[in-house]
Amino acid sequence: MKITSTSCICPVLVCLCFVQRCYGTAQHSSIKGTRNQTKHIEGETEVHHRPKRGWVWNQFFVLEEHMGPDPQYVGKLHSNSDKGDGSVKYILTGEGAGTIFIIDDTTGDIHSTKSLDREQKTHYVLHAQAIDRRTNKPLEPESEFIIKVQDINDNAPKFTDGPYIVTVPEMSDMGTSVLQVTATDADDPTYGNSARVVYSILQGQPYFSVDPKTGVIRTALHNMDREAREHYSVVIQAKDMAGQVGGLSGSTTVNITLTDVNDNPPRFPQKHYQLYVPESAQVGSAVGKIKANDADTGSNADMTYSIINGDGVGIFSISTDKETREGILSLKKPLNYEKKKSYTLNIEGANTHLDFRFSHLGPFKDATMLKIIVGDVDEPPLFSMPSYVMEVYENAKIGTVVGTVLAQDPDSANSLVRYFIDYNAEDDRFFNIDANTGTIKTTKVLDREETPWYNITVAASENDNPSLLSHVTVVIRVLDVNDNPPELAREYDIVVCENSKPGQVIHTISATDKDDFANGQRFNFFLDEHLSINPNFTLKDNEDNTASILTRRRRFSRTIQDVYYLPIMISDGGIPSLSSSSTLTIRVCACERDGRVRTCRAEALLSSAGLSTGALIAILLCVVILLAIVVLFITLRRSKKEPLIISEEDVRENVVTYDDEGGGEEDTEAFDITALRNPSAAEELKHRRDIRPEVKLTPRHQTFSTLESIDVQEFIKQRLAEADLDPSVPPYDSLQTYAYEGQRSEAGSISSLDSATTQSDQDYQYLGDWGPEFKKLAELYGEIESERTT
Repeated sequence: MKITSTSCICPVLVCLCFVQRCYGTAQHSSIKGTRNQTKHIEGETEVHHRPKRGWVWNQFFVLEEHMGPDPQYVGKLHSNSDKGDGSVKYILTGEGAGTIFIIDDTTGDIHSTKSLDREQKTHYVLHAQAIDRRTNKPLEPESEFIIKVQDINDNAPKFTDGPYIVTVPEMSDMGTSVLQVTATDADDPTYGNSARVVYSILQGQPYFSVDPKTGVIRTALHNMDREAREHYSVVIQAKDMAGQVGGLSGSTTVNITLTDVNDNPPRFPQKHYQLYVPESAQVGSAVGKIKANDADTGSNADMTYSIINGDGVGIFSISTDKETREGILSLKKPLNYEKKKSYTLNIEGANTHLDFRFSHLGPFKDATMLKIIVGDVDEPPLFSMPSYVMEVYENAKIGTVVGTVLAQDPDSANSLVRYFIDYNAEDDRFFNIDANTGTIKTTKVLDREETPWYNITVAASENDNPSLLSHVTVVIRVLDVNDNPPELAREYDIVVCENSKPGQVIHTISATDKDDFANGQRFNFFLDEHLSINPNFTLKDNEDNTASILTRRRRFSRTIQDVYYLPIMISDGGIPSLSSSSTLTIRVCACERDGRVRTCRAEALLSSAGLSTGALIAILLCVVILLAIVVLFITLRRSKKEPLIISEEDVRENVVTYDDEGGGEEDTEAFDITALRNPSAAEELKHRRDIRPEVKLTPRHQTFSTLESIDVQEFIKQRLAEADLDPSVPPYDSLQTYAYEGQRSEAGSISSLDSATTQSDQDYQYLGDWGPEFKKLAELYGEIESERTT
């Protein structure tokens, strides 16, 4: 099968088409569709034969954008098996087969039915096959071929990034690169000049130029001034076909802005200015503004202002407003029209950011002269001092002169001035002022200890214009007089140990005084001379505003006296000297050897427990209730007491309990115990109180008359025999106690009960060295010895 093309595109194709048309279809280039056939002969080398092709080309060409009424002829398919009898059928498959490309199945002619666009698809791959129309069997293998879309110049160049916005510094050198623009052409760059673009400038000359090949835009003039013209609009054209006639073109706009550089110095619009400032202007306030113009912008226009000379340098100051770039003139000192009526200032404005490339255009600063006229105004009175400090003694009489303030009218009229004290509604008025003279006097008696300082505000106004007021602060110090006696600095809790020695310091006291002493306070401590000498304690003045409490004797006893009182006197060093009396309370406590307090009286322990009055009352109520319950219980028990011996039959099987303890040796009503103390006391028989006697008196009771001569041992034996023979006593074992010591021994008693009544010269100091076990015994004998010495 062979393929024939009649498309004459390039000169070569034109020649081929011409040859094709001259020599007929028999001479069409073709590629044979026969298969390779190789034959293997034994003993011979395998031989490869090149197959014969039925066509020369494997591709067709079709022009894009075909606008004719008939389908565009592409080419022809032909098989060597085709005899022209219509028995061969041609089939076309692949991209666009049947929709874009159609084939005559009998002749093999291929046509394009649609207008193609190379920019959308450059080529199509198709497959051709010849089959037997009767059997539908392929006559040759399927062949692949390509139909390429031939490009024409149908796309103009485009600037995909336009329009452009770009900046370039002013005063740049000629040829400074500004921007490179690039245009793209969708046509085939490999075929002809359809996609070959050149650049040209349509608008923006003579300020800018463009490179025709690269599209780089450059400045075309020297020293382009932003202040003269800031914005430029440049139009760039891109044309294909290398700029030839008939080429397509596209354009874009480049907006170029010149950026500022500091090439302009500041300039004051005028060389002389005049400013009016009233003399009443407040110090620190802004009194005027001045501004120098700068043609530059941004930081290139920043400047600072300064006063370089003039007679008002010390009176005025100038600062720069960063936002408005103005010079703010402020007042440093108050103005006085009566003293000076005008001032002259030379003010300079200079750029802060300099560009040394343009220093030849300088200097980048400018100066002007400012004349300030001081305006006269009616001013309030002016005090002679900004504040006053006065002094007055406390307890001074009402109407005492404290001091005088003075104010004058600063104006040339010199009007009269009136004074008054500016009190708040809640202030106590301790002072008044003479409206004409300004003399301040007291209206109450002052107490330095209550208020040592007073701050008052005095106002002054002109008689002609009372609305103009001026104020001044007057500080009044109240001086001290000695009108307060000294007193103890605090309440002292003084403790003396029981084992203290004579001359021992037990406490140190100090004093305080509400009065003020310029050279420091000086107190004297002493005992009252009108009282008798205290035998227990004395007072020592340490001459440093303190005094020490000392003991006069050794050893104190809490059991004898637990609290002592010491009256003292304190005097100050004022004129006249004042004194006061106080009484110190000294408690006696038991202490360790190192002086630590071990215990004091019971009241101190109770108070240290931290019990409140309510708690104490609750405890007492509980105790009373318990006592009432005990009394009630005892009363009920006594009223229900049964006989000790219930019956005679059970007397030997019962244990008799006696709950009656008696009242001790001093109780003479419970029973007579003297019978047990001495045999001579048993002269008469004492019957038992718990049983009824049923036995008559036996002769054994008559023997008591002779007991005085009987020894106690014999007496006990007799009583034991009587108990054994008496059937009314408890049976079996019975323990009877006779608290009788016998007759006095010739050696005397060894008891210590009566030793306190005897006098002894023995020294018991050695007991203190026996250790802590004998500490209490040593204290007891020490107290006895101390009392005996006293």
